[in-house]
Amino acid sequence: MQVNVSARHGHLDDATHQVLQEKAETLLRYFDRLNSIGVTVDLHRDHAGKVKVEIIAKAEHKHEFVAAELDEEIAAAFNLAADKIKQQIKHYKERLQDHRRDPSHNDTGER
Repeated sequence: MQVNVSARHGHLDDATHQVLQEKAETLLRYFDRLNSIGVTVDLHRDHAGKVKVEIIAKAEHKHEFVAAELDEEIAAAFNLAADKIKQQIKHYKERLQDHRRDPSHNDTGER
C-alpha cells in the first residue's frame, strides 16, 4: 500500500510529513483493501487563514474515497478529512454487506 504526502504552495517540515504519513496509514484499520492514499496539503491560506487538506484513498475495483477540509492547523484539517473518509468507508462496507444479503440480487431463474 502506497501513501503519498505532498504540499502545494510551500514545503512541509519532516515532522509534519511523518505525522501525516502515519495518520494516513491508520486508515487501513478501517478498510484493508486500500491500494493507495494521497494526502495533499495546500499551504496557501485563504482569507480566513485556513489551510486545506485533501485525502484521496483508492481501493480495489477503482473505487475512490475523497475528502477535503479547511482549518487553521494542518493536523486538525487532516483529522476532519480523515473522519469523512472513515464515514465513506463505513457506508461503502455497509452497502457491500447489504448487497450480499439482498436475495433480490440472487438470480436463480425462478420468478
